[in-house]
Amino acid sequence: MNRNLTKLAVPVGVVGIILLLVVPIPAVMLDLLIIVNIMLALVTLLTTMFVKKPLDFSVFPSLLLVATLFRLGLNVASTRLVLGDGYAGQVIEAFGHVAVGGSIIIGAVIFLILVVIQFVVVTKGAERVAEVGARFTLDAMPGKQMAIDADLNAGQITDAQAKDRRAEVSAEADFYGAMDGASKFVKGDAIAGIIIIIINLVGGIAIGMLQKGMEITDALNTYALLTIGDGLVTQIPALLMAVATGMIVTRSNAEADMGSTASTQLSQSRYALTIAGSAAILMALIPGMPIFPFLIVGVALIVIGQRIKSGETTKQAAADASLAAEKTAPRSDTPEDLIEQMRVHALEIMLAPDLVDMVSGASDDLLARVRGLRRKIALDLGVVVPPVRTRDSVELPASTYSIRIAGVEYGRGLAPSGKVLALGEALDGLPGVVTVEPVFGLAGKWVPSEMRHSAEMTGATVIDPVSVLITHLSSIISLNAARLLTREDVRVLTDGVKQVNPSAVDDLIPGLLSLAEVQRVLQGLLMEGIPINDLPRIYEALSLRAKTSNDPEGLIEAARQALGPALTVQYLDGNLLRVIMIEPTLEQSMLEGMRPSEQGTQIMMDAAKIETVLSSVRTSVAAVEASGLSAVLVCAPALRPAVRRLVSTQSGGLPVLSYQEVTSANVTIETVGVVRGAESLSA
Repeated sequence: MNRNLTKLAVPVGVVGIILLLVVPIPAVMLDLLIIVNIMLALVTLLTTMFVKKPLDFSVFPSLLLVATLFRLGLNVASTRLVLGDGYAGQVIEAFGHVAVGGSIIIGAVIFLILVVIQFVVVTKGAERVAEVGARFTLDAMPGKQMAIDADLNAGQITDAQAKDRRAEVSAEADFYGAMDGASKFVKGDAIAGIIIIIINLVGGIAIGMLQKGMEITDALNTYALLTIGDGLVTQIPALLMAVATGMIVTRSNAEADMGSTASTQLSQSRYALTIAGSAAILMALIPGMPIFPFLIVGVALIVIGQRIKSGETTKQAAADASLAAEKTAPRSDTPEDLIEQMRVHALEIMLAPDLVDMVSGASDDLLARVRGLRRKIALDLGVVVPPVRTRDSVELPASTYSIRIAGVEYGRGLAPSGKVLALGEALDGLPGVVTVEPVFGLAGKWVPSEMRHSAEMTGATVIDPVSVLITHLSSIISLNAARLLTREDVRVLTDGVKQVNPSAVDDLIPGLLSLAEVQRVLQGLLMEGIPINDLPRIYEALSLRAKTSNDPEGLIEAARQALGPALTVQYLDGNLLRVIMIEPTLEQSMLEGMRPSEQGTQIMMDAAKIETVLSSVRTSVAAVEASGLSAVLVCAPALRPAVRRLVSTQSGGLPVLSYQEVTSANVTIETVGVVRGAESLSA
């Protein structure tokens, strides 16, 4: 029942306000409504002082509109009574007598002062603050959303917390946008109040003289008193609402109400209070100044400052005791805490203590850059990179970072704060620390940030520390994408394929291959740097191959053949593909020596013959690279997996393609080298 009454209170009140604009009301009811109006404004103002953040009073813009309409309705009702009956209730008459105080001029001056305070000072300032607050809140909204996403990607908050924070950011933007518009109600109310006062005064004098035959002085005294009283009973609550508007839009999020926050922050410096107290005592010594008021205020400020000093000493002692207790307190050993401590994170960035400023929320914030990297890798490789956990480690040397996968360090580098990495040859004239870029092995030097322009003038490439770390992280993720692809990731990717191409999934999983077998195939593709973002085509190729054999090596080759053109295009120079062939006799010998093993097919040959083949591969690759070019090694499809395993560790990552993969694309092939065996070389 109470809930229903609460829901109906505002709609019924709005309907009553509309009736107030049309239907005359007796003076007794007007008195009651004026008192309600004043108390509503006072309660609203006090509420704005006790809320901890603006969103705790999110109904304020709507309440401001209703209160403004209510005051305008009272203005109309009081004007009808003033002009019609020459009497508008005891409240208006009492306010008029108090303000006038026996003199119409004094009452008019006081009323004008209140109007100036409300319209020129409070209303104008509140309107400007609301406008600026709305603009900056809306401008900051994308940055706040990115910060939330960065915290979510870094694992610092959960999905539920991220959802709540996004909703709070959206609500904050809506609130300040509404306040920008609602502040115009306050300004319009002030203008309307001034116009209504003028109308009441002029109309009252005219009615008194023309209709009631009153002398001009009598009419002026009567209607001026009522007009000033009417203006006060509406302008005072309007002033309170204007102050409340300014209060709510100038409040920032705090842990306490305004009174507690103001008293705490004003008394946070004992030096400020002591100096102010001393200044008050000195001002008391100026001839002609009242001595006792200045002495009382000055002594009070000095006493408060000394009490703050003793309080600070007590707080510091308590803080030291709390810190000592925290250090000696045993760590929690609940099962949940132990499980969290035991958990191995897929990706971690360990930072030396002096590098924690990288995680700062600025435009070059590490977490924001990691989020962008995750998106880029997802688009390039088709792999959803797990959230990257970032934390500091006192075990790392200064300015050092460490990148870990499943708790194992895969890379380490330097990213000193206040410096940039310059890569070039003419760096001897610049101060700094000589280093080697961790990804490409380029010689460089860490130079002070203020020398950035000087380094660029030498022709060097200048990179900031966050970019160095992100480039290193990108390289490690790309090289270990197969290790990062989990069974759960495969399930999520498969569900995504099923939404757009259900037949490709239904034909393959689980009838022909299990999720684990599909994961193994995808990991095999990633190990060779092949993107898996074209999953529908991969799944269709696996469905055809799995009907005859579920051998992992054969499945991987079937997927590669389906992706043939996409594999070749990344090695093209325009429309030209440079290849290194295997001498036919040697290739036939390799095919005859192929044997299955647990790691896949292997080429069974004498160690001397294998070394000769590898030496010939290195020679061919060196000759191509000496010309500033690049090439791929091609061979028979059945031989390709074994050849790749054979040469992968000896040729600097030379790509190995099959004849079918090369010919599937419409390219021009140029042979730039031939791999020969011992017989060919001796001949």
